Amino acid sequence: MTTAIGDELRRRLGDPGAVADVDLAHETEAAVLVPLFLAGDELHAVFTKRREDMRRHPGEISFPGGRRDHQHEPLHETALREAEEEVGLTPATVDLVGTLTPVRTFVTGYVIYPHVGLIPRPDTDWVVSENEVAQVMELPLRALVEGFDQRPVTRRGFTFETDSYVVGDHFIWGATARILGDLLQRIGPLAGAGAHD
Repeated sequence: MTTAIGDELRRRLGDPGAVADVDLAHETEAAVLVPLFLAGDELHAVFTKRREDMRRHPGEISFPGGRRDHQHEPLHETALREAEEEVGLTPATVDLVGTLTPVRTFVTGYVIYPHVGLIPRPDTDWVVSENEVAQVMELPLRALVEGFDQRPVTRRGFTFETDSYVVGDHFIWGATARILGDLLQRIGPLAGAGAHD
């Protein structure tokens, strides 16, 4: 079953080695891992909630990831390294199945390259970096699809409508929501429900 899902994800996603041609200007390159695993016959994604005392994006839900260490570090290695540092995910257990469109963070000046990886279902607790991660969440893709809507967000005194996902008390918006939207659009029925328009 996992092999079949991996093959189908590869068919629907970009080449794991490919990156979009983006104008970096003065932006900082970063990469995230979008870890997916099967529980029963349903795909789940793994997210982290950042600590509230972080200087950038405090308290926000994101995928494991971070800045490229140096310009020659392959971006998929950045994603794998950061996932191991943040949640203890061993790189050898990750089957990289594709990439998604890079996204920018409008305030902090990052361009983020998402890499999708199929992982075994965790059978132990996540080993979290207590300096960065407040919580690890395993959310079913079906619930994320059902939790999609445009909702108001207020930041720095401005309120605006934005794509977002709500599952229980978890609110996902911003760059993570854009990455998630790209994933759900591409994999369609593999998410377990019709992806949103």
